[in-house]
Amino acid sequence: MAFSMMQLFLVGALGPRLVGELGVSRTELGLTTTAGFGVAALLSPVAGRLVDRVGPRRCVVALLLLAAVSLTLIGAAPGAAWLLAAVALGGLPQALANPATNKVILAAFPAERRGAVTGWKQSGVQFGAFAAGLPLSLLAAGVGWRGAVWTAAAAAAGAAVWAARTLPADPLRLPGAGGRAGAAGSVVRRLAGFSVLLGCGISSVNTYLALFGSQRLGLSATVAALPVAVLGLSGIAGRVGWSRAADGEGRAEALPTLLALGAVGAALLLAAAVLLHLLVWPGVVAVGAFAVSANAVSMVLVMRRSAPGRAGQDSALVAAGFFAGFAVGPPAFGAVVSLAGYGPGWLLVACEFAGAAAVTAPLALRRVRAVRA
Repeated sequence: MAFSMMQLFLVGALGPRLVGELGVSRTELGLTTTAGFGVAALLSPVAGRLVDRVGPRRCVVALLLLAAVSLTLIGAAPGAAWLLAAVALGGLPQALANPATNKVILAAFPAERRGAVTGWKQSGVQFGAFAAGLPLSLLAAGVGWRGAVWTAAAAAAGAAVWAARTLPADPLRLPGAGGRAGAAGSVVRRLAGFSVLLGCGISSVNTYLALFGSQRLGLSATVAALPVAVLGLSGIAGRVGWSRAADGEGRAEALPTLLALGAVGAALLLAAAVLLHLLVWPGVVAVGAFAVSANAVSMVLVMRRSAPGRAGQDSALVAAGFFAGFAVGPPAFGAVVSLAGYGPGWLLVACEFAGAAAVTAPLALRRVRAVRA
């Protein structure tokens, strides 16, 4: 999971260096995210069916090798066009990541452990954010940003070897996709809509946080990457903690709305940081604790509601919504910042999180009625 999105975290964390060395504009920086997540959103339904038919171990190995190739090409990019193409290739491992890893969890762990394990699994994405924001950014200060990206590529290739040797073997015969009850399908579609709006907000934070620190808060290129690392650590803690909490009976249905409302407050803190710079730190921590964690909880819920044989496809549908939001969010944010500044940009993010809360509110209300009954 860390390597499935490493290319995007690195582009965000190294944004000030890319803008300076490659002449990438703020809009083009946002388009890199659109390229990666646009491809991931389009291919996720196909990837889900592929995982259900081919097996999760083969798909995990494939996504790690694809991530290594994407990172290698990013490190060799001479300009914006090459960078966009390399990040677009990184959309392939993103599309495979959630359905493949969710199927591994279903195969390897009993039901009572899946919530906690899913939290750790989803926190892998935030480990990637932390690696991009701290060790790899520090490495870039010493050996250059290309050397840092190529180091990540080598690590991804090594992880592919580890996965091939360690993950449970795929069965010789994989079950066909089962049907889905109407109620379960409705929840999955609602979670997909929730993920679109959640992804819009999170992707804006991921892509522009370092640039915000550099351009608006007066931080150096190296220090401006530290909030990305803090976001990663906060997201790890939040995903593990909230996914464990979602193991309780009925809790998973209420948590997406509550976490999205917490994310609204986090975005408002970032908006206030334009005036009081120190607020960027609690704002970043809150984004990780609420917004980033909400994605992990949605995966716990979709794994519970998926019909037999459809875990890969249902996971892919929710992931496709998330990726679509990631594709749309950064260009919209960049356009607002160019027109009105970072303050209105963060307010746009707050509105996106509020919309996500509204989409899943019926699930939370249904849970409240069930408890009262």
